[in-house]
Amino acid sequence: QVQLVESGGGLVQAGDSLRLSCAASGRTFSDYYMAWFRQAPGKEREFVAYNSRGGAGTSYADSVKGRFTISRDNAKNTVYLQMNSLKPEDTAVYYCAAATSVRTVLTTQRAYNYWGQGTQVTVSS
Repeated sequence: QVQLVESGGGLVQAGDSLRLSCAASGRTFSDYYMAWFRQAPGKEREFVAYNSRGGAGTSYADSVKGRFTISRDNAKNTVYLQMNSLKPEDTAVYYCAAATSVRTVLTTQRAYNYWGQGTQVTVSS
């Protein structure tokens, strides 16, 4: 069983930065595929970024590419999402997700078997 706890959300202005953190339980964090998804009001949950186990590879949604950076600290069992140049359309609940093995494409929700409770990010114009 893997437990994920997100933190770092808040209310910011357009152009500001935020860093989200997701602390994971488990002894083999370095083996997990970690990702961030987000869900805006009235919209479906969407992929934001993932980081392959061991940090071997990353991928981003086109909407955040060049502004967001996913990273991990295996010693702290934590994955981060650095968000720069925030826009009002980035407003959403951000969820951390973990996959212990690759079952399908890592940009899809079905790939992940553990989820955090979410943290709210609100960007005002």
